[in-house]
Amino acid sequence: MARILVLYYSSYGHIATMADAVAEGITAAGHEAVVRYVPETAPADVAKAAGFQVRDDHGQIEGPDALADFDGIVLGCPTRFGRMASQMAAFWDTCGGLWFRGALIGKVAGVFTSTASQHGGQETTLFSMITNLLHFGCTIVGLDYGFTAQNGVDEVKGGAPYGATTIADNDGSRQPSQTDLDGARYLGRRVAETAAKLAG
Repeated sequence: MARILVLYYSSYGHIATMADAVAEGITAAGHEAVVRYVPETAPADVAKAAGFQVRDDHGQIEGPDALADFDGIVLGCPTRFGRMASQMAAFWDTCGGLWFRGALIGKVAGVFTSTASQHGGQETTLFSMITNLLHFGCTIVGLDYGFTAQNGVDEVKGGAPYGATTIADNDGSRQPSQTDLDGARYLGRRVAETAAKLAG
């Protein structure tokens, strides 16, 4: 059984919801999912004024060294001007010791994100996370086209071969759709299954 960390940053809950779906995909495939978020770096008064939401039931990651205890990692964060949010980047900037020791080499990883609009930088944000993971030696699993629901133009939908995505709208009013959540579940399952095969 693979043990997979779902590590995310979420300002308004969209990514936290997607993280739950990723975890559901992992556990439905018979593997263990642990969901954690990275520390908030915005000043408390700024976060409060902006209405940032925190899912206390998930718990904050214990620190960089915790990542080495997992067979795989699925990262999620919203886009900020076409790249990963600074909160997620700041956490990875503390992981130099893991990189130096090669502690994540060979671990399986995947990514997911959200944007306000359909062309708001989903793929570049996914790649900004993938780039970090490749530098740490991770083996990347994308949202392959076995998840056929990401195709078609019958509805607004997320999804890319690089990872699961959702679209929140400019005011954040759109919540992840069933298709978006199914894509996250599919990604979680694929990461867990791949990690289990490589560990075996």
